[in-house]
Amino acid sequence: MDPIVEVVALLLGFIGWVMVGIAIPNRYWKVSTVDGSVITTSTIYENLWMSCATDSTGIHNCHEFPSLLALNGYIQASRALMIAAIIFGSFGLLATLIGMQCSKAAGVNMVLKGRIAGVGGVLFLLQGLCTMISVSWYAFNITQDFFNPLYPGIKYEIGEGLYIGWCSAVLAIVGGSCLTCACKLGTSEKQHYPYQPRGTVYSGMAPSQSQAATSYGRNAYV
Repeated sequence: MDPIVEVVALLLGFIGWVMVGIAIPNRYWKVSTVDGSVITTSTIYENLWMSCATDSTGIHNCHEFPSLLALNGYIQASRALMIAAIIFGSFGLLATLIGMQCSKAAGVNMVLKGRIAGVGGVLFLLQGLCTMISVSWYAFNITQDFFNPLYPGIKYEIGEGLYIGWCSAVLAIVGGSCLTCACKLGTSEKQHYPYQPRGTVYSGMAPSQSQAATSYGRNAYV
């Protein structure tokens, strides 16, 4: 496996993992829309953990969601998926660092190191998939309520936290795919067959008299 591919995949997975940690506490997963409003006195924005409001003077107030069971199902699922993404990314970084060729953690057994690096790539893929599902599901509910003319509550738009999550998912998926494919190509070995020289194969038996006469001709004998 190419060491450059390992380093690039590790950097992409690490950046994606850091961006997941930035997206989870970000308060702007959804922001109240100003579409159709002549005067806007306050702005409401929410994430997976709390709801905040700010007025025209710049004073903002936040409160955490009081009950987990009282939340919508997609918010609970998004929380679980984002936490799972952090866990997968942490183990993916650890496995990739151990399985890299420049690392001495697993000794000099390159086959074992390649398999460990491949596991790290799979974990990066799981991190990206969990993040992608979480932020896409959350954004789907925002757009569904926004375009529903019969929705009686406050309508929201997509916030910057979701864009950070999408970027994180893409980086993790690309890094995990590169690492997994590189490990798969590196472990596939060509079969080598023993060399057989061309030429006459001689047996251990001496040639018969008729064969000798045929080979040397009649003039060889007196």
